[in-house]
Amino acid sequence: MTEFTDFDVAEHLKPPGDMAEYLEACFEEDAGDGLLIRSALNDIARAQGMTQVARDAGLGRESLYKALSSTGNPEFATIMKVMKALGLKLHATAV
Repeated sequence: MTEFTDFDVAEHLKPPGDMAEYLEACFEEDAGDGLLIRSALNDIARAQGMTQVARDAGLGRESLYKALSSTGNPEFATIMKVMKALGLKLHATAV
């Protein structure tokens, strides 16, 4: 019988470069509803510590959890605050 262990991507997102590459891939693959991007930001925030990220973003911890949940609908300003707290920048390129 094969045993499987739970995989938590947050355990593998410590270096800033890995966080940026992961988020960039999610930007490219998101269906347009933002779910994949929220999920990626949630993973990255958990890797860095939700309490610290919330504090750095000027948000309550519960507010951060709610904003980045699968049912969350954060304002763009909230996303930008979280990205700044994570040390990430949003950028655009021409296709």
